[in-house]
Formats: sequence, C-alpha cells, structure tokens
Amino acid sequence: MNPNRAMIFGPVPSRRLGRSLGINNIPPKICSYSCLYCQVGRTTRMTIDRQEFFRPEEILAAVEAKLAESAQAGEPVDYLSFVPDGEPTLDINLDRTIALLRPLKIPIAVITNSSLIWQKEVRQALSQADWVSLKVDSVEERSWRKIDRPHRHLKLAALLDGAAAFAAGFPGKLVTETMLLAGINDTDPELGRTAQFLATLQPAIAYLSVPTRPPAEKWARPANEQQVNRAFQLIRQGVADAEYLTGYEGNAFAATGNLQEDILNITAVHPMRQDAVAAFLERAGAEWPVIDQLIRQGALVETEYAGHRFYLRKFSTEAER
Repeated sequence: MNPNRAMIFGPVPSRRLGRSLGINNIPPKICSYSCLYCQVGRTTRMTIDRQEFFRPEEILAAVEAKLAESAQAGEPVDYLSFVPDGEPTLDINLDRTIALLRPLKIPIAVITNSSLIWQKEVRQALSQADWVSLKVDSVEERSWRKIDRPHRHLKLAALLDGAAAFAAGFPGKLVTETMLLAGINDTDPELGRTAQFLATLQPAIAYLSVPTRPPAEKWARPANEQQVNRAFQLIRQGVADAEYLTGYEGNAFAATGNLQEDILNITAVHPMRQDAVAAFLERAGAEWPVIDQLIRQGALVETEYAGHRFYLRKFSTEAER
C-alpha cells in the first residue's frame, strides 16, 4: 500500500459533518492522551512535542488523489476532516497543510482533544479551519485524569484557559464534545460544573456522546440514558444548542478504488460494524471472503461491543512498540 494514500480515508458518514474525507496526519498511535474510551486503542507513544510527521505537500497530493477517486465513484465530500490516529495538533505543519488545502474549496474541520490549546501557535493553527471541535470531558482534575489519562506535563487549568481564549476569537464554527462515562463524570454536581464551563465557551453546538465503538479499556461503560438526558438539560440552560451523539452513524462508507486499501484506511481510525462492512462490500460488488482474508493476514481484527461485531485495522508491530 502506498503510505501516502494511507493518510486519507473515506468518505465516511459523520454524525456531525455529513460525508467526511478523513485526513490521518498523525501516525498510530501518537497522542497527548490515552483515553480509556478511545476507539483506536491505547496510546503507544505519549508526547506533547509538536513535530513534522508528513510533509504538507504529501498530504495535499494524497487528498487530491482521493478526491479524484471519490468524484469518479460519484461519492460527495462535504468536509475535509483532520481526525487521525492521534492528536492532530501535534502536527507542527497543521496550519501550512490547511493553507494548501484551502484552494480545494471544501470546508475544513479539525477534531482535537484540546490538550495543546494552551499554546498560542496551536490556537493560531486551529483558527485557520472552518469547523473545530474541542473535547471537554471534564473540568474536574480527578475525572479528567481518569478518563483522558493525559501526558504527565499537561495541566487542566491551562487547557481550560486555552479553550476559553480560542473560543473568544475563533471566526469559524465551534462545537464541543463531552464523552459521558458511567461512574466517572456523570454525577449531577460534575455535570453542572461542566455545563457552566461550556456556557462560557458558547459553542454553536455542545455534543454529548457515549462510547458506541469498542473502547481502549473494556471496563469503560457509557452513562445511562437518565444521566445523558440530565447533562443535556443542564447544558441547554447556558448553550444555544446541544445534541446527542449516541446513535449509530450509518453504513454509507465509500469505496473509491482498491477495496482492501479502502477497508484498512477506514478501519484504522473508524471501526466498522458488521452490517456496515456488509453494505460496503455489496456496493463494491465484493463478498465476505475479502474480510476473512484480511483477518487471516493479520491486517484486520474482529471484536464485539454492545451486542455488535466490529472490525478494526490492526496496527503494525513496529507501531505498537
């Protein structure tokens, strides 16, 4: 597989962005957090040092190639979305890459865990995007450390101050996302404090989510419906709009060329449910033995969560070390 093509996946159905072409600008699994609910597993390289992973020109070329394939396949693209295997703002070239993508005239989104937003350079890079999602799982030190398991040098107070500074000056569409986990950040007092902080950011939409794909830690459990609704009601008191991200996003994954490559690129960052894989194969005119072969090769992993079977790309041995 061409390593540059592996940077790009989709288009995939997004509950927030429609048809999203994903940009994987961080190699697996390099991150500033090791969230217990992460859908792509535990962090294998924890860092807060920004650096170059891919040249911006390489990413642009890979995006252009994928867009051409998508157009030929009749697959629309609503957003170019930085949603990689790790934290996208670890890429020191994020602002340059966004500038190179801008002439494509497709809105650009960045989904960040907010861990580096205390840095002015990161806020400036994010400000170049059209749509930014800030993760705010908790404003309580204990819960933040338990859920997000941050790099040891990160400070929650600095992150919250940075988020506030970014929200005050961002000209695009700002949203937030809060993952609710049973017994950790779903108590009424904590939900109230989270709601108060989100009200200071004034996002266009405050999204509430629970794990819908296999988490990094099997013991992580979603908050129940009562507490998710409680969070929704509290947040709506100070934010214009709040929405649930608790449903399945659908099966409209796009096949744009090499079938095995498409499946592995998508499942590297977006585990697919069994019914989604079946629908994907049907649209591509292929059958299930393609999946069985990838599993036998050790490229794809089968797992179960919440009564559904999921398929995830297995990281290489080198990436896991």
